[in-house]
Amino acid sequence: MNKVVLAYSGGLDTSVAVAWLKEQHGVEVVTLTVDLGGGSLRPGVEARAISAGASRAYVVDARERFVTDFVWPHLQANAIYQGAYPLATALARPLIAQLLVEVAKREGADAVAHGCTGKGNDQVRFDVATHALDPGLEVVAPMRVGMGLTRDQEIDYAAERGIEIPITKASPYSIDVNLWGRSCETGVLEDPWVTPPPDAYEWTVAPADAPAAV
Repeated sequence: MNKVVLAYSGGLDTSVAVAWLKEQHGVEVVTLTVDLGGGSLRPGVEARAISAGASRAYVVDARERFVTDFVWPHLQANAIYQGAYPLATALARPLIAQLLVEVAKREGADAVAHGCTGKGNDQVRFDVATHALDPGLEVVAPMRVGMGLTRDQEIDYAAERGIEIPITKASPYSIDVNLWGRSCETGVLEDPWVTPPPDAYEWTVAPADAPAAV
């Protein structure tokens, strides 16, 4: 593995992954950030990728492609998970994988990487989609195998290397957002019996704080 294209959100996991891949594997890291609308494009994401150690940072506006190829078919299928979740995060993964493969071919990279852990289904979506499109590409998942850092350790790792990240230990959430929805996880949210704290909300508020009428 000589060059890897990393799906880069600008958040904690993938910012740390840039530096970790360079340090541990000695590879050139190119980042790909995909604008899927809804505030998914973090301010300064290109500069953050470069400061973390990326040799080049791509930002691709895929909003129209996302709506045309994924959101509309999703609506036509009435695809709602367990009667409530609109699958916003799941819908976006195959598109990001497509773009990873496209950039990898353009860059002559022999691997792609993502920031999924070994717990959820996202890792499968990235891995399977990538291998279906280009079986010759290696898929690397530092959060799943290799890094072995807790969330707090990742924050310290970033601070030691001067990598700016948009979270703190007091508000350590992993957030995925696009024009179709927003998901928030990690921290206290890993316990389903814990009521989400106020700082977990962004598009909405806790029901107790919501107005009676709008």
